[in-house]
Amino acid sequence: MNTPPRIRDVQRSDLEGIVALHALRSGAAKRDYWAAVLSEYRRGGSQSERVALAVSDERDQIEGFLFGEIRAWEFGSERCGWIFSVAVHPRWERLGLASLLCREAEQRFAAMGVGLVRTMVRRNDVPVLSLFRSMGYVGGPFSELEKQLPVALASEEGAA
Repeated sequence: MNTPPRIRDVQRSDLEGIVALHALRSGAAKRDYWAAVLSEYRRGGSQSERVALAVSDERDQIEGFLFGEIRAWEFGSERCGWIFSVAVHPRWERLGLASLLCREAEQRFAAMGVGLVRTMVRRNDVPVLSLFRSMGYVGGPFSELEKQLPVALASEEGAA
């Protein structure tokens, strides 16, 4: 870690590094999921309203990433930026790297004409809540609600 990591746009070759970092942070290797995300982000169409950032070291190893996009969706949400995934390698925790990724995403969203950025965070994920709160994020106007369904019921409905 002699050279500070650099923030750049995600490349196809970053897939394995993103999968490995996500697995390190979450305990789950989701290669198919991340391959689909990268494929979608690298395609044309609404790509101009997406942000896919990677942080790489001098060896081009992935040290962090962020994915976000502009959405206007149901429930009356206006067009705004959404950060839906941000992660940094544990060796970079509390050194400002996640904040740098978020600030870069915010600048890109602002350049795309949006003045609001949202994200969702697990209530018990104190480090991530602290990150976003330290950057000025506050509770928004929406509350997520959910209901656990019996597996058999969900399976039967899915088959219908």
